[in-house]
Amino acid sequence: MTRRLIRPRRWAPPRLADDGPTARLRVARLLPTGGRGPEDVVFDRDGNVVTGLADGRVVRIDPETGDRTVLADTGGRPLGLHPCADGGVLVCDHDRGLLRVEADGTVSRLAEAAFASNVVQASDGTIWFTTSTTEWTLDEHLGDVFEHSGTGRLLRRDPGGAVTTVLDGLKFANGLVLAPDESYLLVAETAGYRVQRHWRDGRTEVLVENLPGFPDNMWLGSDGLLWVAIAAPRNALLDRLLPRPGFLRVLVWNLPEAVRPKAAPIAWAMAFTLDGERVHDLRTTDGSYGFVTSAAERDGLVVLGSLTASDVAVLGISHA
Repeated sequence: MTRRLIRPRRWAPPRLADDGPTARLRVARLLPTGGRGPEDVVFDRDGNVVTGLADGRVVRIDPETGDRTVLADTGGRPLGLHPCADGGVLVCDHDRGLLRVEADGTVSRLAEAAFASNVVQASDGTIWFTTSTTEWTLDEHLGDVFEHSGTGRLLRRDPGGAVTTVLDGLKFANGLVLAPDESYLLVAETAGYRVQRHWRDGRTEVLVENLPGFPDNMWLGSDGLLWVAIAAPRNALLDRLLPRPGFLRVLVWNLPEAVRPKAAPIAWAMAFTLDGERVHDLRTTDGSYGFVTSAAERDGLVVLGSLTASDVAVLGISHA
């Protein structure tokens, strides 16, 4: 099969600085989802885990009993989620855009957007959401990593329904968190190895940079920490190629699948203070879990989601 062409953009990544893990990530148990690909995991107001699956279902799981309830079928591919105070759930659907699932399971579309990735809502009804790329799909996401298109966006939907672009040019925009006082948003740039802070008055600054891996979805825990899923370690060959002439990446991209650079198998989550200080760096390569795309904490319980796994992972309490 002919692989789609990439149009590489040059970028000079920061030199990798990795202090190593603070502790070993230990999976205590697994929560079956009844499907595959719980890409984002969040806690609702009652402490249940809510996640979206590859077949379009949004499910709620009791983390103690494992009991599952199907909330809705979006008819697409749900990614980032935001549980609402009234029992509804906002959904970033890769195929259908920004959606809302009502408590009765009714699904409505709030905005059209390609590759909608993650979403938060303020107390006044304003919604912010990210789109990762305008050039590639979820199945082709590695193409954007190689190309480094820089077409990610942060968008705002006002209570009246108007949608505007707040930030563009982001390097695969992904996880999104709203500050407790709603004065700023935190945005993960997966291909930029960083988390940015965007103040609602328009200022933008870097909170955490030069991460040793690819940050994905994020969650503000009850412990006051920013939990960040790290999908994979940075690739040394890719880092060397990014600032060089683009034809080199084209050559590597067109290599047979078996010899192209690929994500190293790892389960990885990090946590930071809201000042950007690292508190937890949890990793394991024991095969108990992998390709972590979300991490969330509530009352000492830490759960992980994955684009490729069938279960939600619950971490050992000592890691919370």
